[in-house]
Amino acid sequence: MKYIFHCYGHENIRARHVKTIEFTKDAQLTPRGDCIIGVGADFDMHAVKRLKGKIRVTVEVGGIQDTFRAYVNERFDDDREMVLRKSGFRSKRTLGVNLNKGANRLDRGIVRLMRHPRTRMKVTLECLEKDRGHQGRREAGRDALCTADSLQSPPR
Repeated sequence: MKYIFHCYGHENIRARHVKTIEFTKDAQLTPRGDCIIGVGADFDMHAVKRLKGKIRVTVEVGGIQDTFRAYVNERFDDDREMVLRKSGFRSKRTLGVNLNKGANRLDRGIVRLMRHPRTRMKVTLECLEKDRGHQGRREAGRDALCTADSLQSPPR
């Protein structure tokens, strides 16, 4: 399954957090929100909850892309915030655990662009394999999509 949504920049985006990355539907952000990389997100919680297993998250802004990976938390159930964590901590806000990098390792060109409120980020969430727990094995030695579905948030 592949799911695409969008979010926007904010002057307080810093992306300095070592252990987490977050997208929020909130329009405002304080400097303390150092894991948030996009505000005004238009994700649909119910569509996102269809993701299973290992996922690849690709963020794209102004022709610059960065990618990270995590394992879906089946308990994700938050319609306002989407958090990906390097740890195994799971809460209703946690979409992904065992994230391979924190916000501090996001491409700094993306971070600079996201400090402008009119900047729009495309976020693609893509299943890499069928849900098999956290072994991270691949089918037939390559990444396999978990379904043929492709969903997209409505255009703004």
